Amino acid sequence: MYFTDRGIEELERRRGEDEVSLAWLADQLRAFVDLHPEFEIPVDRLATWLARLDDDEDGWTDDG
Repeated sequence: MYFTDRGIEELERRRGEDEVSLAWLADQLRAFVDLHPEFEIPVDRLATWLARLDDDEDGWTDDG
């Protein structure tokens, strides 16, 4: 288990029943980076990975 799994598990436990739009998620990611600019690159990579999940051409698939 990675350390980050704790945060993911908390997110799932506390907000797992919520339904949100991707526009809402994008706004939250922007707000997070505004507060924590040192995480700009990892957040950008996560957003890019999420955006390209179905795009096999880039090799960014959800199976690793």
